Amino acid sequence: MYLSSLAELALGSRLKALSEHLYDAADEVYRACGAPIESRWFPVLRYLWERGPAAVSEVAAAIGQTHSAVSQLADKLVQSGLLQRQGDPADGRRSLLALTAEGEHALSGMGTLWCSVRRGVAVALGEACPALLAALADCEQALQERPVAKAVLAEHAALSAATLRIVPFQPELREDFHRLNAQWLERHFRLEEIDRAVLGDPERHVLQPGGAIFFARLGDEVIGTCALLRASPGVYELSKMAVDESFRGLGAGRKLLDAAIAEFHRRKGRELFLESNSRLKTALAMYARAGFVLQPALRPGSHYERADVYMVYEMPAGHPKGQARKPATGTSMKKAKK
Repeated sequence: MYLSSLAELALGSRLKALSEHLYDAADEVYRACGAPIESRWFPVLRYLWERGPAAVSEVAAAIGQTHSAVSQLADKLVQSGLLQRQGDPADGRRSLLALTAEGEHALSGMGTLWCSVRRGVAVALGEACPALLAALADCEQALQERPVAKAVLAEHAALSAATLRIVPFQPELREDFHRLNAQWLERHFRLEEIDRAVLGDPERHVLQPGGAIFFARLGDEVIGTCALLRASPGVYELSKMAVDESFRGLGAGRKLLDAAIAEFHRRKGRELFLESNSRLKTALAMYARAGFVLQPALRPGSHYERADVYMVYEMPAGHPKGQARKPATGTSMKKAKK
């Protein structure tokens, strides 16, 4: 599901979709059983049924809705004959919402249906039901203590003040090289044997043969990495590009890519290539903007099962070395392994 891939970014959208699903299910049940209420009326009606007459502000605070939303719904319920507005004996300046006799009668016959809703939801959600209810309670408590907007603005201020830097490999960053790549590969594909080898000993497999590794640092956090592998004299592979999902959109991927290309030029390389997968549309577009050109066939001797895209960097016009050497081509495109 696409929204789930966005994690915290789509939390509101996912909750809204779930809410709409549950509202629709409840309305379907109410209609089938001839109940005289709608799902969106339930919180207000149930509160007044259990607690008795109450002011709009009290109801709104109790059910977590705005004063305006409860007031508008109350108007609709008054028109339906289920609610009435009556004076507050303790304060003549305000009115209270109260169930009418018709409303009392309607709700008094809902016991079997509400019990069925409880049991049916528990059956439908299975073991997830108590976990979901507990998580919702924790979430509501947390949001009361730490409002989302305030927390987001504080993080925005901190991120805006932090400097994004590209730094070379350092031994203390070895675990970050493994962490970022393993996280990305496990999310989109799987770790192949070559990945385990390179990530497990980058000094041996990347640096000692003449390659380079770069990291993107945002303040004190390591948020991305990539490697420039030396395939043969003058020939390099752009590989192991990974950015933490939590920091996408900050430009770290492009800065890492630019650093790798700059290092390729500094070393006076004659060919720079990469292998990728056709599912990674955003990454492929970034590579194309940087000067990588899609090749008609898979690279001969490709060592990645997931690779079905082969791209070669073409040096910009006017560069001292001109264009990169045209690569050898294979005979057919390799299908992506699902």
